[in-house]
Amino acid sequence: SFCGFVVFTNLSLQNNTIGTYQLAKVMTTPVIIVIQSVYYKKTFSTKIKLTLIPITLGVVLNSYYDVKFNFLGILFATLGVLVTSLYQVWVGAKQHELQVNSMQLLYYQAPMSSGILMVIVPFFEPVVGDGGIIGNWSLTALGMVLFSGIIAFLVNLSIYWIIGNTSPVTYNMFGHFKFCITLLGGYFLFKDPLSINQGLGILCTLLGILTYTHFKLQEQEDGKTKLVQRP
Repeated sequence: SFCGFVVFTNLSLQNNTIGTYQLAKVMTTPVIIVIQSVYYKKTFSTKIKLTLIPITLGVVLNSYYDVKFNFLGILFATLGVLVTSLYQVWVGAKQHELQVNSMQLLYYQAPMSSGILMVIVPFFEPVVGDGGIIGNWSLTALGMVLFSGIIAFLVNLSIYWIIGNTSPVTYNMFGHFKFCITLLGGYFLFKDPLSINQGLGILCTLLGILTYTHFKLQEQEDGKTKLVQRP
C-alpha cells in the first residue's frame, strides 16, 4: 500500500492541477472513516463527521479556481485517495496488531517498499542518459537526493508516530493544518497573494480542525470518566 501511496499520489499531482490534487486529497479523510467503519467496526460520532464539512469547504474555497478535470487525472486521483486511505488505516492497525512502535514498523516496511519501488520506477523515469537513474550525477544532485531521502524518512516516521499514537483521521487533521500554515506562511513571509476566498477557506478549514480537536478531546474525557465510574 505504501508503494501505491507514493506512485499514485505523485501521478495524481503530475496529471492534475494543484487545485484538483488538493481537492482529491481532502477526500482521504471521509474514505478513512468509511474503511474504519465498515471493515474495522470503528464508530465515529455525528459531531466528528460534521467537522469534515467546514474542512472540505475550506479546501474547495482555496482550490476551486484551479480545478480542472481529465480522465487520467481523475483515475490517478481516485486510486491515490483509495490507496492512501488504506495505507494510513493499516499503519495504525498493524502497530496495534503486531504490538510494535512506529520505528519498528517502518524498519520492516521500508526495505520491502524500496525494493518494490526500484522495479516500478523504470516504467516512469528514464533509466540512462541525462537525468536518468544511471548517469553522470553531480555532487550537488547527489546531495539533494540524499537530503530529500532523509526528509522522506522523517516524514514517514512522523506519519507512523502520529497515526500510532492517535488515529488516521487525526493525522489527516494535521495535514489540513499544515496546508493552512503553508498558505499563511507564503503570505506573511514571501508576500504571496492571498485572495478573500482563500482567506475564508483557511478560516473554514481551521474552524473545522479546532472543532474536531474540541470534540475529540471531549470524547476522550468522557471515556476516561466512564472508566473511572466503573465498579
